[in-house]
Amino acid sequence: MDITETILSKEQIHNRVDVLGRQISADYRDKELILIGILNGAFIFLADLVRTIELEIEVDFIRVASYGDATSTTGTITLSKKPELDLTGKDILLVEDIVDTGTTLAWLYDHIATYQPASIKTCTLIDKHERRETEVNVDYVGFMLNKGFLVGYGLDYAQKFRNLPEVCSMQE
Repeated sequence: MDITETILSKEQIHNRVDVLGRQISADYRDKELILIGILNGAFIFLADLVRTIELEIEVDFIRVASYGDATSTTGTITLSKKPELDLTGKDILLVEDIVDTGTTLAWLYDHIATYQPASIKTCTLIDKHERRETEVNVDYVGFMLNKGFLVGYGLDYAQKFRNLPEVCSMQE
C-alpha cells in the first residue's frame, strides 16, 4: 500500500475541529456531557476536539473492532473495552474517526443505550455516506468524503500511519 495524496491538510482539520468544538459547547451548555472516544482510531481527533470544548466534560473510551488488518469491514463487531464511567442519565457523545458502512456505529449506539443515558449523539471526523449499509444519524460531521482508503490523523492501515498529521489516501 502506498500513500497517493493528501486529502485533508493539518490546517483544514484544525479549523474544522475548532468549529465542531464551538458547536458542541453551545449545544451542551448546562448538561452533563461525557465524550466516549472509539479506540483506536478516534484518539487523536478526540484529543484535539476536547481541547476546543469550553465546558466541564468527562472523557471515556470504548474499543470495538470490525476491520482487523483489512481495508474493508469483516462484518463482525467485537467489544474489547467497555466504558468505565457511569453513563446513566448523562448526555453521551460518541466520537468516531470515520463512519462508512454505519454498522459499527449503529451497534455502538444500541450498546450505549443499554446504559440508560439521557441522550446519545454522534460525532465523526469523516463521514463516507456513500458506503452506508446501515442507516445511522451522525450529528456532528467534520468532513464528508468519498475518496478511497484513508490513513493519518488516527486512521490506520494494519495499525500503521495513524501518526500522520494529515489525512491521506492509499492504494495498492
